[in-house]
This record gives sequence, C-alpha cells and structure tokens, in this order.
Amino acid sequence: MIEAPDLSLAALAPLLFVFGAACVGVIVEAFWPRDTRHPVQLAVALVGALGALVCTLLLAGSGEITAGGALAVDGAGLFLQATVAGLGALSLLLFAERSLDPARSAFVVSAAVPAGSPRDRELLTVQRVQTEVYPLASFAIGGMMLFVAANDLLIMFVALEVLSLPLYLISGLARRRRLLSQEAAVKYFLLGAFASAFFLYGLALVYGATGSVRLADIRAANLAGGTDVLLVLGLALLIVGLLFKASVAPFHTWTPDVYQGAPTPVTAFMAACTKVAAFGAILRLLYVAFGTAEWTWRPLIYAVAIVSMVVGAVLGLTQTDLKRMLAYSSIAHAGFLLTGVIGLGAAGDGSGLAATMFYLLTYGLTTLGAFAVLTLVRDGDGEATHLSQWAGLASRSPLTAAVMTLFLLALAGIPLTAGFTGKFAVFRAAIGEGAWPLVLVAVLTSAVAAFFYLRVIVLMYFSSPARADSGRGPTVGVPGLPTTVVLAITATATLALGIVPGSVLDVAERAAIFVG
Repeated sequence: MIEAPDLSLAALAPLLFVFGAACVGVIVEAFWPRDTRHPVQLAVALVGALGALVCTLLLAGSGEITAGGALAVDGAGLFLQATVAGLGALSLLLFAERSLDPARSAFVVSAAVPAGSPRDRELLTVQRVQTEVYPLASFAIGGMMLFVAANDLLIMFVALEVLSLPLYLISGLARRRRLLSQEAAVKYFLLGAFASAFFLYGLALVYGATGSVRLADIRAANLAGGTDVLLVLGLALLIVGLLFKASVAPFHTWTPDVYQGAPTPVTAFMAACTKVAAFGAILRLLYVAFGTAEWTWRPLIYAVAIVSMVVGAVLGLTQTDLKRMLAYSSIAHAGFLLTGVIGLGAAGDGSGLAATMFYLLTYGLTTLGAFAVLTLVRDGDGEATHLSQWAGLASRSPLTAAVMTLFLLALAGIPLTAGFTGKFAVFRAAIGEGAWPLVLVAVLTSAVAAFFYLRVIVLMYFSSPARADSGRGPTVGVPGLPTTVVLAITATATLALGIVPGSVLDVAERAAIFVG
C-alpha cells in the first residue's frame, strides 16, 4: 500500500504562490481579451513572485523536511528562495518596460513567424505586446525556488528542467535581431540538454552506489561505506550538470552567445536568478550529501574555480560588445563564488555558506541593474551594445552614466560597493579553510577584470561622443516606471550593502543552515 507523503502547506506556500501564478497566467493567456491582457499578466506574475517573497520571510527561522523528505525548508533554502523571488520580481518589471510603446518592446509579437519574412517585418510596428513571457518566467522562477529547496536528486532534476525549458523559449523571443536570438535559443537548448543528461547519468550512478536519491541517505551511505568509484563518478557528473547552469568555465560556452542573443530583460533574468538557483543547488548537494567527504569534491571545485576566473577575466578583455563582456564577467564571478564554496570546509561552521549566499544576493542586484541601464541606450536596431556607441555617454546623459559607473565599480569589487563586501566575505571564508592560493588567484584575476569595467567608464567620461549623423550615436531613453523602480532598488542596494552590510550579513549567517 502506498502512503501519501506528509505535506506542510505552510512550508510549501512560496512554491504554491509562484506556481499558482504561473498556472493562472496560462489561463489568462487562453481566455482574457488580448487588448487588456498585458497588465493582467504582469499583475499576476508580480503577485506570484512578491507573494512567494513574503512567504519566505514569514517562514524565516523554521527548519523541516516535508513532501516525504523530498523538500527541505531551512534557513539557507529560504534565504536563496527569497533572493530568487525578489530578483525575479525585478526582472518581471524589466519585461514590462516599453509596454506603453509596444513597437519598442523587447519581445517579438509572434514567435511562430519565420525571422526576416515579410510578416516578421510587418510585426515590428504592430501595436501588440508579447504576454506569454510572464507565465513562462513564473514557471522558471518556481523551478529555481524548487531547485534550491530540493532534498532529493530526482526532485532536483525535475526542478532543473522546470527552470530550464521556459528559459530556452524566451531566449529566442527578441523583437529585433531575430536570427541571433533564435540561434542563442537553439545553442542554449542543445547544450542544456547535454548538461541535463550529465546530471541524470550522475544521478543514476549515485543511486547505484548508495541505493537512494535522498541527500541524507547518500551522506549516510558515504559515511558507512567509504570511497566508492560509482559514487565519486556520479558526484562528478552531477557537479558538471550544475556547473553548466552556473556558467562556470569550462562549461561556459553557451553563456556569451545566449547573453548576447536573448532579449536584454531575459539576459538580466538569467544572469541574476539562474546563478542564484544553480549555486544554491551546488551548495546543498555538497554540504548535505558530501560535506564530510570534501576531499572527493574539493580538488575539482578548486581547479574549476581557477579556470573560470582566468577564462572570464582574460577573455572579457577582448570583448567589444557589452552583453558579451558582462557574460564573461558572469563567468569570472562564478569562479569567485566557488571560492566561497571551498570555504564550506569540513567544520561546517557556516561562514563559507553565509558568505556565498551574501555574494549571490549582491551579484544578482548589481548585474540586474547593469542590464537595466543597458536597455536605455538604444540605436535603430535596438540596444546599443557596442562599446564604441557608449563613447561620451556622460555628456548626453550624466545620470545614466553615473548609475552604470556604480554598477561597473561594484562588479569590479571597488570598496564602498556591494561587490567589494561580497568578495571580501568569500575570500575570508576561503582563507579560513587554508585556500589562500585560490584567493591569491582570485585577487589577481579581479585586478585583470577591473580593466574592462574601467574601460567602459573611461569611454563614457573621457571619449568624444559619436556623431548622431554617423549612424553610431545612440539615444538615451527616458526609463519608464518599471525600469525606474528596478534602477532605484538595485542602485540603493548596491550602495547600502557596500557601506552598511552588517544587518544583511547577520541575516545570512543566521540563515546558513541546511537540514537534511
């Protein structure tokens, strides 16, 4: 006889909110009149994300295993879920930008129309707004929140697919540069399928070695049986699948092309939220299932962190497209985050876990703000992403240049910004575990990466602006209310978490608990 698992509806409330909003969005898409559908879809998606955020805050301090042991509601999971929900709500506001002028929307009116066809060119000026992106984004947010709470490898795989499939679709929905966007979506889908296969094969090997897919059972089998070749191989394949989602080198090849080709609001969503979800799953897997056998994963993470930092910093120097530059910045930051993972250590004091969670929050806010600024600088083909088009931006729009400078300095890790505080926290945790050579590499690559951030600042302030009649002089748009809200929140948080980060760091330290 099959017994129904115990379910705690209170513990599942954040997931119920966001998945419920996604399902309501599908119904709205099917039955609501097209003319008034956009504000309804935006409201439903925001209610789901913000409702999930409020539920995670109300659950703070709780710790339990629910859904028959498949889901863990603990401090770390709730902190990461709140981060995903908050960043997801801000991303949804970016999706809604330019909705009052549908012809300038970031999303294509009809994705089924062949790129470059007469109908496709006609739809560029149609006064309709794409609304399917909202339920798709809600499903992705729900998958990310489930991903960081999964206490079971099978549930983790399901969550991986739930968050990935909507992203494959919305990556190919750019209104302009359609072929580039569709190419990005196909690359993302194919490489994502390989990563999912790696994860699933690793799951099978771990199950063969331990007889269970529960993280706690895997830990118990690991303690009882010692080293098992199947277990080590399975762990390696699981980590490969997760490192792909985290865009860590050498599993990063999809990142520059997808960041460049996807609609910029979608790129911001992926850069901020997917990073949090992927590292949340990595932290839970290593901390709960293999925490006491760190020698099995520490050398791998050590090597991958160095490769990711070097690849991101060095190749970022060669980029002339801002979105590709931010993609390599993301790869470098993934390496910095892995120094915090190294800082987990065997002692389990939570310092490395808290530092990594804080870094994920600061990086998500900063990169979301940077992409929000990027949506404002435009030319006839959409966003002006080539570096030469940003020359002299400060003379045309001093406020836009100042806000972008803040975010770039934060990404570079300059003091008095959130980026510096996050890097300092993870580096300190890694040094506490004796990983000072890794921190030395991280500091050196941070100095290298600072060059391409400062290059943009020099262009904005110390270069002559491109002439408008040369075809290279973009316009700086006035942000609508959604983007203004995003920029205000992200800029304020970037400053506040750099100047007075103590309260948020304390919250992260109190939340640095995994139950399993």
